[in-house]
Amino acid sequence: MAKYIGYIGTYTKGDSEGIYSFALDTEAGNISDVNVAAKLDNPTYLTISEDNKFLYSVAKEGDSGGVAAYRLDSRSASLEKINSQVSAGSPPCHVSVDAAGRNVFSANYHKGTVESYLTNTDGSIGPAVSVIEHSGSGPDSRQEKPHTHYVGLTPDEKYVVAVDLGIDQVITYEVNKGVLIEKSTLSVNPGSGPRHLVFHPNGKYAYVMTEFSSEVLLLQYHEDGSLTQIQAISTLPESFTDNNQGSAIHISSDGRFVYAGNRGHDSIAVFSVNQDNGELSFVEHTSTEGNWPRDFVLDPSEKFVVASNQNSSNIVLYKRDGDTGKLTLLQSDVAVPDPVCVKFLHT
Repeated sequence: MAKYIGYIGTYTKGDSEGIYSFALDTEAGNISDVNVAAKLDNPTYLTISEDNKFLYSVAKEGDSGGVAAYRLDSRSASLEKINSQVSAGSPPCHVSVDAAGRNVFSANYHKGTVESYLTNTDGSIGPAVSVIEHSGSGPDSRQEKPHTHYVGLTPDEKYVVAVDLGIDQVITYEVNKGVLIEKSTLSVNPGSGPRHLVFHPNGKYAYVMTEFSSEVLLLQYHEDGSLTQIQAISTLPESFTDNNQGSAIHISSDGRFVYAGNRGHDSIAVFSVNQDNGELSFVEHTSTEGNWPRDFVLDPSEKFVVASNQNSSNIVLYKRDGDTGKLTLLQSDVAVPDPVCVKFLHT
């Protein structure tokens, strides 16, 4: 029986107590064993080291925010806090870690910053090595200042890419012993509000989900760290005119399908990928069986997808067809308060 352990980051403004763990039984096709793994405020985004030894979470501590490190027991799914690094003001909204587990990066929506940290051998986080503050604004009323929403490494790990929703920019940084040095900037359509990014496994393309225009942008990645836009495709049906905000974006490890979340339309849009040029073609919309799908994740087998509905406090499980990319609902009644981010242990 194949059981995969996953973790859920949440908002703790309601009933949530922090980070939750769960088990996915791939034979039975269900989610069970939802438990509090660690108590902390607003651990909205998580990342897990490649060796499954450490989990890093965004964290709020009083009037300060930052990143917390946890020792991970992959057998019991329990988390033991190691340390945290926080500074005055709102916590970040995104955190990532490099393959070797030596560099941790965070994006702060409220401050408009990208921050980098070096870790120690015990998984603890050192003080911030770089704090880069973006500048500018955009035409939308929600773009009154920078709002960094994502930061992650390029597949070759030569660069770090930050996505800033407030200034409609995707910014590439070099990393030198944790220090971030700006390398290249791509400006996308004003008012589109780029939010999250995922790279194609071939390393040639990246896909950006926009929050305001509800589009997926296809970008070409160049060896010098620069990016150029090739395509923009809507994640919504033409008939849908109500409020929608794009959320998460993920890609299958074979690079054949891209999945994008819609908050408002409350769906996951499925796209097939042209393997010659990276361009997307729409496949289907699948309801998230809830309200405001903040994130979702492919399980390690990639035969399942787990989605999190923030405002209806439920987790949804789908069966994924590897040939068509389509999703089939299996379970929608898994209760988790104010879920945001979903991550599985690596296999």
